[in-house]
Amino acid sequence: MPMAYVLINAEIGSEEALAKELLKVEGVIEASIVYGVYDIVAKVEAVTMEELKQTVTWKIRRLGKVRSTLTMICVETSEGGG
Repeated sequence: MPMAYVLINAEIGSEEALAKELLKVEGVIEASIVYGVYDIVAKVEAVTMEELKQTVTWKIRRLGKVRSTLTMICVETSEGGG
């Protein structure tokens, strides 16, 4: 299953509202407000790579308070057992 992390720059002061809005987008399974160069990191999953591309391009990047994005598509994942 294709997965990506989308790093998002938001308009100043809109981070919390945008993170909540991102969670309403189909495929977005996490949205975290972060400090640093980017304001929000969203974790996105899809059934196909094309669906992943459509979610980022047409659903996330088109949200009103999104200024810019950087998408990192995962090629391999591993999970720890705590």
